[in-house]
Amino acid sequence: MEIKIIDNPVNSGEIRRLAEASYGDMVKVVVDIERRVMAVGGELHADAEAVLLEHGSKQVDLWGINIYPNNSSDDLLEYTSLINISPRRGNRSMTVEDPTLRQRIAEIVNHLIIQ
Repeated sequence: MEIKIIDNPVNSGEIRRLAEASYGDMVKVVVDIERRVMAVGGELHADAEAVLLEHGSKQVDLWGINIYPNNSSDDLLEYTSLINISPRRGNRSMTVEDPTLRQRIAEIVNHLIIQ
């Protein structure tokens, strides 16, 4: 499965294309909250995480989400991934627990995807 690093805004159609090429209605994404980039695609979040790490990201800055590009803005993002389990970062579950961090992730995604 293709993994694409997005560091400049792309049309939402590109996200739909990547979703259709992977899970149909959903695509796995890893967001680097410091560099404000994301890796989109791959079978597992860990695959996209590895691509970002190879391109200079730090593990502590990476969070996994799922994007459902055909859903409304309220249901567009799902903040669940195995890579989010990180007690040292204060996150003990697969879901991003901190609402401020969720907002930061959403802002990055909304900046990088043009609706």
